[in-house]
Amino acid sequence: MAAAVAPAVERAAAGIKNQAVLDFLRKPKMLLIGGKWTPAKSGKTFETINPANEEVLALVAEGGKADVDEAVKAARKAFEESRWPRLNPHQRARMLYKIAELIEQHADELAEIETLDNGKAVTQARAIDVAGAAETFRYYAGWCSKIYGETNPSDPSMFNYTLREPVGVCGQIIPWNFPLLMACWKIAPALACGNTVILKPAEQTPLSALRLGELAQEAGLPDGVLNIITGFGPGAGSSIAEHPEIDKVAFTGSTEVGRLILQASTGNLKRVSLELGGKSPNIIFTDADLGSAVPTAMMGVFYNTGQVCAAGTRIFVQQGKYDEFVDQLTKFSAGMTVGNPLDPATKMGPVVSKEQFDRVRNYVEIGKREGAKLTTGGEAAADRGYFIKPTIFADVNNNMRIAQEEIFGPVAAAIPFKDENDAVLQGNDTTYGLAAAVWTRDIARAHKVARALKAGTVWINTYGAIDPISPFGGYKQSGFGRELGKHSIELYTQIKSVYVKL
Repeated sequence: MAAAVAPAVERAAAGIKNQAVLDFLRKPKMLLIGGKWTPAKSGKTFETINPANEEVLALVAEGGKADVDEAVKAARKAFEESRWPRLNPHQRARMLYKIAELIEQHADELAEIETLDNGKAVTQARAIDVAGAAETFRYYAGWCSKIYGETNPSDPSMFNYTLREPVGVCGQIIPWNFPLLMACWKIAPALACGNTVILKPAEQTPLSALRLGELAQEAGLPDGVLNIITGFGPGAGSSIAEHPEIDKVAFTGSTEVGRLILQASTGNLKRVSLELGGKSPNIIFTDADLGSAVPTAMMGVFYNTGQVCAAGTRIFVQQGKYDEFVDQLTKFSAGMTVGNPLDPATKMGPVVSKEQFDRVRNYVEIGKREGAKLTTGGEAAADRGYFIKPTIFADVNNNMRIAQEEIFGPVAAAIPFKDENDAVLQGNDTTYGLAAAVWTRDIARAHKVARALKAGTVWINTYGAIDPISPFGGYKQSGFGRELGKHSIELYTQIKSVYVKL
């Protein structure tokens, strides 16, 4: 949409402490193509909204197919004609380390930008999102000099070796729940391997990606290596997925959109990796330490206002402890501090948008109609802003919609189970397979259940731990491919065999 006047930034960003955030918000929000910030060719812009007060933070360039075409040309030129893919690996590593340093230097600013645009509690944005973003770049900087080929056994008259080379131009489409962190999860390994990137942030939360683009330029990243196209899925995202000159697409988001990405990739058979939805089981046995399991399970659902693909929203509790656990979980959750996400005391801010607010409220009504028992929450938590109280349903049957469909909000379903076999059977009874957790003091049972659960990540006596060193991704309709760790190097490289006749 076109707009005649700039938004009232001071009102939309009320409560921030960092002047640099206001300065950033006041600048035009343009596309980064070939090292230059430029408006969309259509001249269109769209609003990005602060979900805590429903005020317009900024007007952002609405990129479309023509802009994607220009970004692809810039990325292709940077890949084919610049030194970037052939840069000394130590030089490339220094550039990634520099980006990590700049993220840390601007940590408070980035955290406030993320909170304004997404609604997440600023203390969590600072400690987890921003810190994790810097750590991801630092981790992959170390990989630049360790992307090895192999020397293969061969006949003495032949020398046979392999090269691991960059894929080329990579389109990367990220979600709105962890905008900065998801950008870094994708950009850092792609750059470490020598690729060039076209990033499309979610239209709900484009701001931190744009600021990251500025920091990448400050670090000295060559023109065209990182391009950023803001806009909507239909138009910008679809053009990236379909583009015949893009060699690889990485997408994090809903399973429904993931299917569309995969279908669009068939034009040139581009490589695709998908990290999609989840409905993760958090399994509590009777011998679990409830003093730790209850608050951890609570944060496993309500962290980031429940907008986490790996959220433990299906809490399975063994029958002998079910009532006690639900009672404690209800008390803990009802006492969570919900409010202004810029307040350091806040534990849970708003959901990201009006659309998400309505979706979550609709699922609360579905849960009631299905016969689940609402023990706390289910209501709006403020007159203004997209705040929802932490919500717990008890007496849930695993076949109910609130137990099978991804709500992506602060809604937990507590489900009883009989024994180990029942826990595994119910835990795996879902189309998803992103994550799971097991709580027990029986170490043999913990490992047996972890092995039996069909999930890409399983936590034992904890929930939600993520480290750049360890791969992350899903089974079943939670996607394929693994981000983080050495396995993401496989996503962004291809192998060439070379035979030399001696």
